[in-house]
Amino acid sequence: MGNQPLIVLSEDSQRTSGKDAQSMNVQAGKAVAESVRTTLGPKGMDKMLVDSTGNVVVTNDGVTLLSEMDIDHPAADMIVEVAETQEDEVGDGTTSAVVVAGELLSQAEDLLEQDIHATTLAQGYRQAAEEATEVLEEIAIDVEEDDDEILHQIAATAMTGKGAESARDLLAGLVVDAVQSVADDDGIDTDNIKVEKVVGGSIENSELVEGVIVDKERVSENMPYFAEDADVAIIDGALEIKETEIDAEVNVTDPEQLEQFLEQEEAQLREMAETISEVGADVVFVDGGIDDMAQHYLAQEGIIAVRRVKSSDKTQLARATGARPVSTVDDLTEDDLGFAGNVAQKDIAGDQRIFVEDVDDAKAVTLILRGGTEHVIDEVDRAIEDSLGVVRTTVEDGKVLAGGGAPEVELSLALRDYADSVGGREQLAVEAFADALEVIPRTLAENAGLDPIDSLVELRADHDGGNEAAGLDAFTGDTIDMGDEGVYEPLRVKTQAIESATEAAVMLLRIDDVIAAGDLAVSDDDDDEEMPGGPGGGMGGGMGGMGGGMGGMM
Repeated sequence: MGNQPLIVLSEDSQRTSGKDAQSMNVQAGKAVAESVRTTLGPKGMDKMLVDSTGNVVVTNDGVTLLSEMDIDHPAADMIVEVAETQEDEVGDGTTSAVVVAGELLSQAEDLLEQDIHATTLAQGYRQAAEEATEVLEEIAIDVEEDDDEILHQIAATAMTGKGAESARDLLAGLVVDAVQSVADDDGIDTDNIKVEKVVGGSIENSELVEGVIVDKERVSENMPYFAEDADVAIIDGALEIKETEIDAEVNVTDPEQLEQFLEQEEAQLREMAETISEVGADVVFVDGGIDDMAQHYLAQEGIIAVRRVKSSDKTQLARATGARPVSTVDDLTEDDLGFAGNVAQKDIAGDQRIFVEDVDDAKAVTLILRGGTEHVIDEVDRAIEDSLGVVRTTVEDGKVLAGGGAPEVELSLALRDYADSVGGREQLAVEAFADALEVIPRTLAENAGLDPIDSLVELRADHDGGNEAAGLDAFTGDTIDMGDEGVYEPLRVKTQAIESATEAAVMLLRIDDVIAAGDLAVSDDDDDEEMPGGPGGGMGGGMGGMGGGMGGMM
């Protein structure tokens, strides 16, 4: 009995252990990084993504590419999460973060083949990342939140290499103005900057509206087109007769009773319109419907009414005008009204929209993006989103770094010096980390058609000479001072990229067992429900957990 093999996993289960598992995960991570690497920098190339229904996305935005790609490998998904985290935290640098993560795995692969243990690598990488963050803090440049010149340069740098580059100076100005408009004591919420995409015209026709544009039109042609010095009301409910909450039957035996019934409904709707008028509202935004009869009475009162307004638009309207949303017309008072100097229905590229402008101290603004085609405008939108993120981050943190690969080369040199003070085999991991960071300037050179070795040698020489801001000019191939050129990135873009790339690489390196689990039902609930899959599913889950534990012990 003692010599009989114990079969734990089902026959259909798949298991990859040891170096095979590590190699498989490393290859998956490298493949994801390689897929976006050619998009990096001002001369990065675009990718075309085509889904099963034929929809096309053309972009070189890292997070868009990775989120749209049909990725099935679990290790590759972890690298995609690096880009998503970078996008959520900063808004830019997603490609850089993924490329660094892929290169960390590539460097680790060589050390694993030399029998350096994965735990040693993980420890060395963590030490290097911590040191790198400290070095970045030291070389960061302080920026005042009202330093428009550097904020413009930050915004323009984020757009470089994307579809918006032809009008980046104009767009950078719009982005900075938008961010400064919505800034308040609670910080900066870019959700208060609405981006309205309008196909038609050129990118140069884009503009910033100090207020809100609602993609709706007034409910009745009899209503005014515009209102000056308008008092604005926002109602969460509907301007309709409420239905009873219980099923009720009304028996009408006489035509006069029916007429009275209809007159009563009409009187209620008239009363709603009169109440809105008596309070002093010139414009009313409603998130529900507006009865035809109510529309008639509102038009008689000269009130502009807009129905089925989106929740996000209501929030921005309230912030811009100072109006307080109420649940019913009966609750509406004069104190709940907001103010806008001009509310008008205007035509943009054949579509009617409501413009709410000339508001006091606008805390919600709208960017109108124009472009010749839908694909062009979508890419401009992605560039604007990145640009808004970096300007917001700069205003909040007040620290920037020179771009063009300068921080990575400076870090690489600093980490090589630091490696001499690290004992044991971790020193090799720190040196590998330093080599991995150089993938950024090397890739910038490759994508610009330059010789990466020559470019890297020149950059190292300049940084050795004390020029911390020396970076690669992708257009001329020269090594220049990026500060003089006005190429800046927020400090947080680099620190977040290094931290998230390191964590992802370390997590993948520590896995030494990949096991196909059963059909596990992962739930957030604490209910003790039985997992589907029967004994096989449970055993697969148990082994999966054991595999994770084994990976953790490595």
